[in-house]
Amino acid sequence: MNPYGQTNFFDSARYFFNQKSVLPRLILVNIAVFVIVQLTSLVLWLFQTGVTPEMEGISFLMQWLAVPSYAGNLIEKPWTIVTYMFLHQDFFHILFNMLVLYSGGSIFLQYLSEKQLFQTYLFGGLFGALFFILAFNFFPVFETANRQAIALGASASVLAVMIAIATFVPQYTVNLIFIGPVRLKYLAIVFLVLDVFSIQRGNPGGHIAHLGGALWGFVYIIVLKKNYDFYAVFNVFKRRKLRVSYRNPETKRRDRPVTDEEYNAMKNEYASKVDEILDKISKSGYSSLTAKEKEFLFKMSNKSK
Repeated sequence: MNPYGQTNFFDSARYFFNQKSVLPRLILVNIAVFVIVQLTSLVLWLFQTGVTPEMEGISFLMQWLAVPSYAGNLIEKPWTIVTYMFLHQDFFHILFNMLVLYSGGSIFLQYLSEKQLFQTYLFGGLFGALFFILAFNFFPVFETANRQAIALGASASVLAVMIAIATFVPQYTVNLIFIGPVRLKYLAIVFLVLDVFSIQRGNPGGHIAHLGGALWGFVYIIVLKKNYDFYAVFNVFKRRKLRVSYRNPETKRRDRPVTDEEYNAMKNEYASKVDEILDKISKSGYSSLTAKEKEFLFKMSNKSK
């Protein structure tokens, strides 16, 4: 039953976090920030700072890292549009977000790349912050709270990942405890409906931010399915590696049509490579593939359509 073939929970957790993958690193960053904030809050309390224990973290690190809705405060702390998405106030807040990130991220990586996962997390968080800021500066109901309002948590980023993969493979089925098998599209709808109807009942800024992240995840996949990747624009800024090649004067250029023999040789080589990858999946699972192997398999599947 264990996805990593380990004998118990601790072995599985150790194996998961030892992987050089974006998903465990995102979770570890969130956990590290949470621990630092909590320890700082404890130190402030021990040294009698004059602030109540409940407000210590908020008055110091959280106020410094959480994104404010008021434009004047945001200009003074522009970094908060990024730092807020790794910030959590209590244990159950981070526990729920990391469980959803682990579940949604694991499914995400079965179909898309690690780079796309990280970028979806990041842009989902940015859109969540944008929705939060715009809402608190546009709707009259938030006028009195605007100058003090802050948002924190990975929920917008996590929901972006979950909605993205639910849009990509809506029929994918997950097994929920006490509920049973549920398709991703229905799970995504439940998340969205709960956020919409919870805005008026408490933490409106957080629920509005969630919807911003969800919108990004949905739009990104819709556009991706039309064969355009928003994230491809960042490839322009990649530093190209210097390539030095030595041409044999007797070797002809490869600008002529390939012969039937050459075409069949290449076709057999690709087929052999696909067979190797599929064999690896059957033995160790899809997660055991390298990024290059996943990319090769994805390209070959598109060619066969």
